[in-house]
Amino acid sequence: VRLRIPRSAGPLMAWFTRIFGDRRQAPKAASQPSSGGVMITSPEQLEDVLRGGVSLSGASVTAETAMRVATVFACVRLRSGPVANLPLMIKRRVDERVREDASDSPVGVLLRRRPNGWQTPSQFRRMMQAHVLLRGNAYALKVSSRGEVRALIPMNPDRVEVKQDGAGRLVYTYTTPGGTATVLGQEEVFHLVGLSLDGIRGISPIAYARETIGLAISMQNDGARVFRNGPRVSLVLEHPGKIGPDGRENLKASLDMYRSGGEAEGRALILEEGMKVGNLAMTAEDAQWIESRNFTRTDIAMFYGVPPHMLGDTDKSTSWGTGIEQQTQGFVTFCLEDDLTMWEETINRDLIPAASPDIYAKFNRAALVKGDIKTRWEAYVKALQWGVYSPNEVRALDDMNPREDGDIYYPPPNTAGNAQQDTTNDPSQAP
Repeated sequence: VRLRIPRSAGPLMAWFTRIFGDRRQAPKAASQPSSGGVMITSPEQLEDVLRGGVSLSGASVTAETAMRVATVFACVRLRSGPVANLPLMIKRRVDERVREDASDSPVGVLLRRRPNGWQTPSQFRRMMQAHVLLRGNAYALKVSSRGEVRALIPMNPDRVEVKQDGAGRLVYTYTTPGGTATVLGQEEVFHLVGLSLDGIRGISPIAYARETIGLAISMQNDGARVFRNGPRVSLVLEHPGKIGPDGRENLKASLDMYRSGGEAEGRALILEEGMKVGNLAMTAEDAQWIESRNFTRTDIAMFYGVPPHMLGDTDKSTSWGTGIEQQTQGFVTFCLEDDLTMWEETINRDLIPAASPDIYAKFNRAALVKGDIKTRWEAYVKALQWGVYSPNEVRALDDMNPREDGDIYYPPPNTAGNAQQDTTNDPSQAP
């Protein structure tokens, strides 16, 4: 994608010129190829580059090739979807007990309406979350004006190097595809960090799961080759005598037609001149190929913390309880909560000015049961009965207009919380 930004674009043009360079003037660095390459910041990354991301199984494992594995794609999709789709609320603390909506604040407009000039809020959050799940980190350049962040420009994690200076502050070096390196301060970058061992950068799940994912890729390729050549294994044909070149070619063509499937499927193989047929190799069932793929799928799910039943493996779903509510609660408690907390704390740290400590970000976790109307309405009824919600607050949760006299709170159905208490023995209430 090529962006054409006139020089008269003002501050935004200055940001793009500084970070991405002026291609009409800035020369390319001699040490970088035209593609920009990959930043190498550790011995482990150097080993990955020298090995080409090749696992012991012989399969090349990168973020792109890993996403071609169904289990990896499903794990990334399942963990990115809630972050992208859950309502992100921007609140303001009025006092210790009162909160009010602050979606009209600059950070609210940024995260709920327009993070940048080409992405919607859900697109931005889904992409950034995928970067964390595949590379361990997600970076976005903060475009600020008058002390407020006005835009977030995503940066390729492979082109960002992060270090800690002597003062304890983080320093980021971003290398453009043209080879231009730009140094950014901690206050200029929105940085999401996954599981980390040094507190500075997150570890890449793809790097740690390389052998497991590489095995899955190899098994997937082997299965594709088997079905390309036909589901039957190769055969050995034994001839009592010697076959000439023409006879060998005719026999090979006849055998390939027999194994090609389609209209030839189910037909008999005719052998001449006393030839015998036998199996040359074990079948896929004998090698427990399907069982091995199931084990690999479970291992990848363990790396991403996704319950196997959410990936279609329902053999052990009873260990998570029964019903959608229990299964969803397990996913929320042990997996999704980690992602939501990471986003909330990073937003509070990087996007909310120090002059506005009363503003904070919070995901509406109650929206996870949006599709379960029975559970949702049972919760509404209990909230109304116990005076937690008013009718208009319940209607607002479903984007419905308020009704007249709907801002009342019903007294709880017990004596202790009933507003009309017994005053028989109260002298002050005596006639």
